This record gives sequence, structure tokens and C-alpha cells, in this order.
Amino acid sequence: MMSESGVRIDKYLWAVRLFKTRSIAAEACKKGKVMISGMPVKSSRLIKVGDEIDIRIPPIVRRFKVLDVAEKRMGAKLTPDFVRDITPPDQIELLELSKLASNANRARGLGRPTKKDRRDLERLQEGEWDF
Repeated sequence: MMSESGVRIDKYLWAVRLFKTRSIAAEACKKGKVMISGMPVKSSRLIKVGDEIDIRIPPIVRRFKVLDVAEKRMGAKLTPDFVRDITPPDQIELLELSKLASNANRARGLGRPTKKDRRDLERLQEGEWDF
């Protein structure tokens, strides 16, 4: 725990488990997906308590408030003491809708055939199909 000074944003995002690895967090910064005050930040940017971090995860932008800074990775149960998710409800709703839409848009027949499909095909090929 380092309350007095700042911490690199890539290290912080990894420590509070917003990214699986520090290199993935650094890559997100490099690609402009991590922003503070609407401006993309470099992975070396120091953050401090009170900063609000926006992370663009298509199709939405997640927003987090820094409650305390940390350099070392912590257990998932400890993260609420260091970061708070302040993503607007409309963004969360948009994410839920996009998940539902992606499941509903899978057209029947795409992917591998089911066992029933395979049996029907075999019956059709063997001439046992009832019209």
C-alpha cells in the first residue's frame, strides 16, 4: 500500500485485477483504450487517489475511481478497498443487451450439426425420410 505517491497506471490496473497481466494493461494503454479525463494515457502515467480511469471495452466504456494505490497484485476480495466501479448504468445495460443480441443472432445450422441433425441427414441419404 502506497498512499502518499503515485503508481504507474499499468501496474495499478494489473494490481487491482482489471487486467490479467501487466503487459496486457500496458498494451491497452498503448492502443489508447485507457483514459483519464477523456485523454488517452501512456502506461508510465502516474495515478493518485481520486483519479477516474476510463477503459474502453467495446461496445462500452467502463469507469473506475481510484480509492487507494497499490503496486503489488492482490486477492480479488481486497480490490473493493482500492478501486470502485462507477460505470454509468446505461453502459452496463448496453453491455447486457449486446450479450443477449450476440446469443440470439446465431443462425440455426451454423457450426457443427447436432446429433438429431446428423440422424436426419443419414435417414435422408438412406431414403428412409417420410415426406
